[in-house]
Amino acid sequence: MENPMRELMIEKITLNIGVGEAGDKLEKAKTLLGRITNKKIIITQSRKRIPTWGLRLGLQIGVKSTLRGKEAEELLKRLFAAADNRVKPTQFDKEGNLSFGLKEYIYIPGVRYDPSLGIIGMDVCVTLKRKGGFRTKKKSYRPASIGKKHRITPAESMEFFKNKFGINITDKAMIGHY
Repeated sequence: MENPMRELMIEKITLNIGVGEAGDKLEKAKTLLGRITNKKIIITQSRKRIPTWGLRLGLQIGVKSTLRGKEAEELLKRLFAAADNRVKPTQFDKEGNLSFGLKEYIYIPGVRYDPSLGIIGMDVCVTLKRKGGFRTKKKSYRPASIGKKHRITPAESMEFFKNKFGINITDKAMIGHY
């Protein structure tokens, strides 16, 4: 029998919409993300100055929201449906986390098109953890790194998503992705 503390689970899902400028686009992105998640929306700011892109330090350039628990799993099922239940192996990082993008929010089941918002895309980042031992890197007193045997590999992560959500991992082009 396998150790139950090595079981994988979803820590959080982060939805991010980058618009690159403050103003009307930012408000539309904030409204859309609020409709999709029904959670608090965080406005992200630029961290450095890049004159060629028209960015200056502290400029509001996007919005994000984080979901955890059952709400995260339910939304993730809908987001995978919007991605045709397919992801690429290159979308997994070395820690086993998954990131993918949607070109248009109208692909998400249950979300209707709003002409006042227009077409907006978003990034989805799924962070995984194991049941036991992942608190050690976040604790305030004597934080430590995760042991080599306890880390999540991309292969384990791919197997988890195949079994739990029934997604296909393929290199073929996907509808609704960029």
